[in-house]
Amino acid sequence: MNSASIQVVYKRYARNYNLIFGKIFEQGRRRVIERMNCQPGERILDVGIGTGLSLNFYPEYATVVGVDISPHMLRVAQRQVESLSVNHICLSLMDAQQLSFRDNSFDKVSAMYVASVVPNPKSMIAEMKRVCKRDGDIFILNHFSNSHLLPRLIETVLIPFENVIGFRPRFSLERLIVDTKLNVTSVLPVNFFGFWTLIHAKNIN
Repeated sequence: MNSASIQVVYKRYARNYNLIFGKIFEQGRRRVIERMNCQPGERILDVGIGTGLSLNFYPEYATVVGVDISPHMLRVAQRQVESLSVNHICLSLMDAQQLSFRDNSFDKVSAMYVASVVPNPKSMIAEMKRVCKRDGDIFILNHFSNSHLLPRLIETVLIPFENVIGFRPRFSLERLIVDTKLNVTSVLPVNFFGFWTLIHAKNIN
């Protein structure tokens, strides 16, 4: 996958994304933000904010910056912000692999359902670490390869279609942690049957 193909796929998804992926993945989004334990005055970066499905769950006393590479998804998110009538949320068009923020800009950084979408997840996480304050918190929520027979069979069948569906169906949790040198403090199964995983890491690098 490359950035151009991702934008094409999510342009197609944008109009119906909330209907397709809203409720089914909501529990995971809620769990991430619960685990964040946002404090008054903190700055939070939500990488791959998409259509803004996570925005309802952030407290108003924290500043939230959401970025996404898809202008079509962001337009939907902007309408969500306007409907909430809040001033603690800011959205920007940006590539997760090349964030334009300064080092140590955020207290907490999240990426929900994004790691298997970006062309280079190692670059994305390196950027998340860079913009996160030392001893800050990094949260990654994603589907990772499953060892059970049926899920693994589905992943295998979908591999040739990753440019069409917009994500990698086969994605190793262990390899991601090793390649990105994440200092993991917890790994939690979420969503239906625990087939998605929430990683919490401390930014000590």
